[in-house]
Amino acid sequence: MQGEQYLFVVSGPSGVGKDSVMAHLRAAHPEIEKTVSATTRSPRPGEAEGVNYYYRTEEEFKRLIDAGEVLEYNYFNGHYYGTLRAEVEKRIAAGKLVLLNIDVHGAANIKRLYPGATIIFLLPPSAAELEARLRGRGTDSEESIQQRLAIAREELARAGEFDLQIVNSTIEQAAGELYDVMVRRAGLA
Repeated sequence: MQGEQYLFVVSGPSGVGKDSVMAHLRAAHPEIEKTVSATTRSPRPGEAEGVNYYYRTEEEFKRLIDAGEVLEYNYFNGHYYGTLRAEVEKRIAAGKLVLLNIDVHGAANIKRLYPGATIIFLLPPSAAELEARLRGRGTDSEESIQQRLAIAREELARAGEFDLQIVNSTIEQAAGELYDVMVRRAGLA
């Protein structure tokens, strides 16, 4: 599809700081667009349709998958979450820089569907720092932390499959590097 050079995917293990880096980047550069995902979970208080998520029934979500309208999806905690094709394509067709936060498997699917997209793996400075970040959240049990670390090891082993890797030493540094990559790869520099 024309405009694929405007599509960027950030992936990496849980706790590496994807959300923080992307939030910092978008605060500094609001022209970078983030798509709204679809989910089968119910809206939480204060969430709105089309703002936080597109809320769909499981049947509707499965129909969207079957129709090829979901680019990638996950089933997590009893609910589907996914990236809608229309959300991505309307933005890249308009020449907007689009930034997605997608897991390792989903990133590979995006690259398969949009070969001109850039997939970026966000790395922690070290395994010890990743563990410290996960523990520092204070939200997970020891069992959950160990599960996340095991998954992180598998994901880190796939970093070489990505177009680029950025080490998240600080949010500001990683966001700056990500912005530089986006501008250069989109041909805006």
